Amino acid sequence: MSRLPTLDLVVLVLYTAGVVALGSGFFRRSRTPLGFTAAGGALPGWAVGLSLFGTYLSSNTFLGVPGRAYASNWNAFVFSLSLPLAAWVAAKYFVPFYRATGEISAYTHLERRFGRWARVYAMVCYLLTQLARMGSILFGVAIALAALTGWPMEIIVIATGTLVTLYTLLGGIEAVIWTDVAQSVILSAGALIVVGMLFLGMPGGPGELFQIAAEADKFSLGSYAPDLTVSTIWVVLLYGIFINLNNLGIDQSFVQRYHTARSDRQAARSVWLAACLYIPISLVFFFIGSGLFAYYEAQPALKSTLEARIARQAASTSSSETVSSTEELADHVFPDFIARRLPPGLAGLVIAALLAAAMSSIDTSLNSSATVILSDLYRGWLRRPVGDAEAMRVLYLGTVAMGALGIGTALAMIGVKSLLDAWWTLSGVFAGGVLGLFLLGFISRRADRPAAATAVVIGVLVIFWMTLSPRLPADSPWRSPLHTNMIIVAGTLAIFLVGVLLTKLRARA
Repeated sequence: MSRLPTLDLVVLVLYTAGVVALGSGFFRRSRTPLGFTAAGGALPGWAVGLSLFGTYLSSNTFLGVPGRAYASNWNAFVFSLSLPLAAWVAAKYFVPFYRATGEISAYTHLERRFGRWARVYAMVCYLLTQLARMGSILFGVAIALAALTGWPMEIIVIATGTLVTLYTLLGGIEAVIWTDVAQSVILSAGALIVVGMLFLGMPGGPGELFQIAAEADKFSLGSYAPDLTVSTIWVVLLYGIFINLNNLGIDQSFVQRYHTARSDRQAARSVWLAACLYIPISLVFFFIGSGLFAYYEAQPALKSTLEARIARQAASTSSSETVSSTEELADHVFPDFIARRLPPGLAGLVIAALLAAAMSSIDTSLNSSATVILSDLYRGWLRRPVGDAEAMRVLYLGTVAMGALGIGTALAMIGVKSLLDAWWTLSGVFAGGVLGLFLLGFISRRADRPAAATAVVIGVLVIFWMTLSPRLPADSPWRSPLHTNMIIVAGTLAIFLVGVLLTKLRARA
């Protein structure tokens, strides 16, 4: 039985149907490879920027960020503060570089620079990253919708993944961008509605929210200590810089949208628009997490009721889950607040915003992954001209295949405790090596194939060592002392610095 009022279900169904209809409406414009992958290069920069913004605001942000702020503080907000630096680098260097190549794939130049192995390596890492991304996003939205509706998580994952795959398949990149525009507006409106309702719901008024949250140190950015073993401000800042450089510099889903803009200037503006929008909206989501903490602390009966409800659900599913700490409540409080504290209609709008956050990232991953499969795998493997009809078949099959694999990944992730931590770990593992290789080729003009290949091998070993290190005994001398968010930093620097060093040594030989 649904736990939502009929009005909320109607809003949710109408929104979902509207997005699918909007995306499917671009079918005629996406029947050629250029239309499906680049929208003919005719879109305005503001629309591309809102699409990039929507990709950043996935359900990982919608759920993971409030959950993180509820359980700890605003330490992860430092990630957002690193975005302007990456946006400046992207607008000044990456956007003109990629648009000048004329290649829709972000990885074609790696083959020209270092050989085919580099392109294949980047392609494999990218596809694995997108599977991790789609899986974590579908899993995140399933957590919330299951709590809100009582529907099984498996059904939510399959239904959401299938619907997004459908309109992405029919509408191509133009459907992705214009649905992202609509979904970004809905998502932002939903977040602001929640903030307003938190203020109105505090027994002692808005001032009580700030008092309780401040006393619990919920507005802190974390420690300023020069320590890379825990999640200090510096660890998150370094992680954010490298991840955002990866997103804007080598991630196919971002690079591909540079080609959809009408001009270089429009493409550069789209990057800045996304960055300028993401910082304040992500701040709103951190505030929601702190506000939820204050809201439930101010009303212990509501918190006790939520704990009891989670315990009953765990018992009904033969789960060993117990609720005994703030951290264990983190992924449950936001869905509970939406379903039980928002009036009918508004709750449906906020749930639609949650679904928008998921859809706006999954559709991008599907389209860009299909483009990589065509450009880097199919055409790269055959090494012959591919006609439009044949290319469209590959794009369609690639979209469907990645949709199915993304659904499977989400189903496999059910049971992961921390959504945001899971996504950050996986993205750091898969992204680190590619960014290091790209920067080596982009900055060091003299780096050659042997130096790059050796550097990648060493960098990948560093990444896997740091990834597996937490499983080693605490007193093991082989255990990495660095925080897991440093994986992408260490992996990227290892590849870049080893490549530069080997290049200099070979030049002297």
